[in-house]
Amino acid sequence: MLGAISKALSGDLAYSFLRSPTALPSAVVALVCIGTAVLAPWLAPYNPFDLASLNLLDASNPPAWVTEGDPRFLLGTDDQGRDMLSAIMYGARISLLVGFCAVLLSILVGVTLGLLSGYLGGSVDVVLMRIADVQLTFPTILIALLIDGITRVALPRELHDRIALYVVIFAIGISNWPQFARTVRGSTLVERNKEYVQAARVIGLSSWRIMRSHVLPNALGPVLVIATLALGGAILAEATLSFLGVGVPPTQPSLGTLIRVGQEFLFSGEWWITVFPGMGLVAMVLSVNLLGDWLRDALNPKLR
Repeated sequence: MLGAISKALSGDLAYSFLRSPTALPSAVVALVCIGTAVLAPWLAPYNPFDLASLNLLDASNPPAWVTEGDPRFLLGTDDQGRDMLSAIMYGARISLLVGFCAVLLSILVGVTLGLLSGYLGGSVDVVLMRIADVQLTFPTILIALLIDGITRVALPRELHDRIALYVVIFAIGISNWPQFARTVRGSTLVERNKEYVQAARVIGLSSWRIMRSHVLPNALGPVLVIATLALGGAILAEATLSFLGVGVPPTQPSLGTLIRVGQEFLFSGEWWITVFPGMGLVAMVLSVNLLGDWLRDALNPKLR
């Protein structure tokens, strides 16, 4: 991992970043989205989770620049009187939390299984890769819906809202491990036959130590690119699940939940309740995906 980070900070990559027409603007947008989400408790005008501060008389106010808009609410309010700007900032916070945690889970599971599959080979490789092949035939949303449905049936109803966030993270994370596993397996197959690995075997190092200390650092390069692209997909998957009503609870609205609530009022003229969260989601996912595309091209030696 340290090797991948040092490579990312090399001069050639920095030069490519500054010369790219999309990398720098995407990075600025991504940093703004992440920064406002992380600092939401300090930057948001109101706390949308504080039910005591909500006033139904402020419900469905249009944006401040529209006729009859309230200057206290720049982007208007929703049907419960929540400030849309604050709700979007807090919603992006939850969406990013789910995205980052799901990607970390995918990396943990995928890298571990890919390393074992590529290094040990044989029946272990066959079994793990056939499981990955089968899982890849199912869409991420379908697997996540299946896991969410099983969890709701197996656990008491009073626990659903408490563990909803963890269920979504697990469902999305466990759905995306095959792409990491297959990538690490391919790199491991190349690395395990090199001389430094054979020398480590000769001096008596255990297979686990060889995988951890020698093979793994040299197989993590492509993981950085996949993780960047997977982050946008995980955020979008969470928004889709929340839009379908099986994601995070309404008391902790993510961007997907805000869009789902807003679409019920879209045809009644209250367009801002769904349009602004949708714009925030598009900006976040698009900037992350563009950064991932640039990073993939920048780290590809054939394109240099």
